[in-house]
Amino acid sequence: MSTYLVIAVIVLFFLVIFQIAKASEYVAVLKGEKNSKQQSNKINGFLMVVFLVAGLVGVWYCNELYYPKTLLVQGAASVQGEKVDSMLMLTLWVTGAVFVGTQALLFWFAYKYQEKENNKVFYFPHNTNLELLWTVVPAIVLTVLVVIGLRNWFSFTGEAPKDAQVIEVTGKQFGWIFRYPGADKELGKKYYKNIDNASNSLGLVWDDKMTHDDIVTEQTVYVVKEKPVKFIIGSRDVIHDVGLVHFRMKMDAVPGIPTTMWFTPKYTTKEMQDRTKNPNFQYEISCDQMCGNGHYSMKGIIQVVTQAEFDAWQAKQKPYYFAAFPEKDPSAKQAMDSAKPATAKVPVVVPAKAEVKI
Repeated sequence: MSTYLVIAVIVLFFLVIFQIAKASEYVAVLKGEKNSKQQSNKINGFLMVVFLVAGLVGVWYCNELYYPKTLLVQGAASVQGEKVDSMLMLTLWVTGAVFVGTQALLFWFAYKYQEKENNKVFYFPHNTNLELLWTVVPAIVLTVLVVIGLRNWFSFTGEAPKDAQVIEVTGKQFGWIFRYPGADKELGKKYYKNIDNASNSLGLVWDDKMTHDDIVTEQTVYVVKEKPVKFIIGSRDVIHDVGLVHFRMKMDAVPGIPTTMWFTPKYTTKEMQDRTKNPNFQYEISCDQMCGNGHYSMKGIIQVVTQAEFDAWQAKQKPYYFAAFPEKDPSAKQAMDSAKPATAKVPVVVPAKAEVKI
C-alpha cells in the first residue's frame, strides 16, 4: 500500500508542476508578453541540444565502463554461439545507427525550428515517395535480420550431426538431471508415473533393456571439446529453461514435450580458465524461466573436457539400473563374494589299529 501511495504522490507532484507551467503560459499570453514565451522557447531549444550531446556522451561512457564486464569480451564458447554474437552485433549496429540518427534529428529540429517571429508553419500533409522510403527500407532491413535469426534458429534446433554426443537434460525444482546412453548408444524409455526420488528420479522403464546401461548424474554434465553435443530437454514438473550463457544458447524445458538443441564447444573448462585468467571459472547451466521460490538456486555446471578425459570419466560411472537393483551389480556381487570367509578343509585323521598282545 505504501508503494502505491508514493507513486500517487509523485504523479500528483508532476501534475501540479505541469498545471502551474500551463497557467503561467496562459497568463503571459493574455498580458501580451510574447517575448517571454519566445525567450522560454529559445532556452528550451538550447537545453534540447545540450541534452542530446550529454546523452550521447553518457551512452559512450556507459559502453566504455560496462562493456569490459560483459561476456561479449570473452567471446562465444561454441561454434554456434559465434553466429549468435555476430547476429547480435549486426542488430546493435543497425538499431544503434537508427537510434543516434533519429534522436539527433529530433533534438536538433526542436532547437532549429523553435518558435520565432518570422517563422511560418509549412503544411506538409502527404508525400508518397517519403512514405514509401520510411516504410520499405525498415521492412527490408528487419526482414533481413529476421531471416538471419530464423536460419540460425533452425540450425541450432534442427537435426544434429550423426556423430553428436547425445545427452538428456531434465529440469526439476530446483536442479538438473542428466542422462547419458551406455554402450548401446541409445537412451531407454521412461514414464512419469515411474518417478521415485529414491531410486528412479527420471521414471525409467526397467523392462526396457536399453535403460540398463544408461548413466544418470545430477547438477554436473560432461561434454567433449570440438564434438557436437545434442541436448534432449524436458521437465519433471513445471516449465524451466536451459540457459547456456557462455555458449549463447537456450531452450525451454516443457513437461511432456521434449525439445532439442545442439552446439559444438570450442574450449575446455581448463582452457577457459586460462583465457579468462580466472582459476575458478565454470561453464554454467541456469534456469532462464521463473519456476518457483527456489529459481535463483537452479544452477548446474558444464564440464568441457577432451575425448580421453570423457572416456576415463565415463568408465568410472555405473549404470543407473544398479542403483535401483544393487543386487544385480556385478561389482557388488564380486565384493560380497570376496568378503565371505574361506572355509578351511579339516583333514580327517584315521587312527591306526592297535596291536593286541596275548
